[in-house]
Amino acid sequence: MTSSNFHNFADFQLDVLKEVGNIGAGNAATALSKLLDRPVDMQVPLVNMLPFEDIIEVLGGSEQIVVAIYLRVTGEAPGNMFFILTQPSAKQLLQNLAGIVVEDEEHYSEMELSALSEIGNILAGSYLSSLADFTKLSMSPTVPSLTIDMLGAVVSYGLIQYGEMGDKALFIDTKFFEGNEAVEGHFFLVPDPESFDKIFKSLGVPLE
Repeated sequence: MTSSNFHNFADFQLDVLKEVGNIGAGNAATALSKLLDRPVDMQVPLVNMLPFEDIIEVLGGSEQIVVAIYLRVTGEAPGNMFFILTQPSAKQLLQNLAGIVVEDEEHYSEMELSALSEIGNILAGSYLSSLADFTKLSMSPTVPSLTIDMLGAVVSYGLIQYGEMGDKALFIDTKFFEGNEAVEGHFFLVPDPESFDKIFKSLGVPLE
């Protein structure tokens, strides 16, 4: 896809992507509220398309240490999904949303890792179901994996695990709220090369 296609997508279909993101956020907030037994609000301040290689730059460079939850999307439009948090955001998410007292700023307990993985799983399912509803394509998440590493290593490992990824990503920049406390997370769906045409066509986006 050329840069002009990205521009066209942003110009004419960004409202559709925002609606997908907002519905996904609402579904995720409801599911997280039930899981955590406390009110959770989510806001989607940014939904966009960007070249996959820009992900590392957007998140602060390849040496940035991140908590990454990643999984494979199966179905009619397969691809790969990442939910990425900086370490401070991950700790804040655990403390503010999950009510887990963080003992060690550098390391994570099994309980903390399990909570982060479950939250990532809920988010992935919520956004995928929203996208599937809009596109009328079947898409399901596999069991998520969680890792803590440099962003460059995380992305490289994803490439090794799943083979060649597509070169475009759906970027959803999410904020979680519990009261006045906000936590930022970054969510990327990277469809396989052959999946992107299906998604674009289903959303009515011209490919030429």
